[in-house]
This record gives sequence, C-alpha cells and structure tokens, in this order.
Amino acid sequence: QVQLVESGGGLVQAGGSLRLSCAASGRTFSIYNMGWFRQAPGKEREFVAAISRSATSTYYADSVKGRFTISRDNAKNTVYLQMNSLKPEETAVYYCAANYQAFTYYYLSAEYRYWGQGTQVTVSS
Repeated sequence: QVQLVESGGGLVQAGGSLRLSCAASGRTFSIYNMGWFRQAPGKEREFVAAISRSATSTYYADSVKGRFTISRDNAKNTVYLQMNSLKPEETAVYYCAANYQAFTYYYLSAEYRYWGQGTQVTVSS
C-alpha cells in the first residue's frame, strides 16, 4: 500500500500561480502512474492531469492544457502540479491519486487505487 499526502494549496488571486506537491510513502513510488483530480463544492470530481511511471507520458484536461504542468521526482517519492494563470472557477479541493495497473483510462477516477486527503485551492477574483 501507499499513503499519499498533498500540500501546497492556499489562497491566490486570479492570474496567480501555485505548486501542489503529493508525497508518497514507501520505496516503490516509481511503479505507480499518478494523477491529479479536483472537486468543487456541489460538482463532480474532475480529471486535471496525469503522468506515467517513468514520466515519459503526460496528459492534461483541455481546460488546463498550456497553463498546468505535472511532473514527478521518483527519487523524492513526490509528484507535482504547477498551476499558472489560475481562474476563480478552478477553486476546488485538489487530490492526487495512484494507479497500479494498465494506464489506459487515466482520466477516470475509478482507475486509481490510492488517494490523498486533498488540499484546498481558492482563487479570488
């Protein structure tokens, strides 16, 4: 099993930037494909970005492409989400998640076995 802990959330003005981190326990972090999802109050959980085990592939939701960057440092057991040009409608709880199988439906939350507790991101206008 793996434990995931997100950090880096907070309050930021529209147009500003934040970098989220997700720290994983254990020494087998490199076997997991990783994803970021977000959920706003009263809304469904939404795919944001994903990255493969060796970081050879990255994927983004159309709404964030060009503004967000997902990356990972397997030596530090950490995955990151750099968020630039943030918009008020992107206020949400952001979650990281780990996948331990084939990485075909990376945009579906059901494909991820482990989840962090989430970190709040609030974007003010």
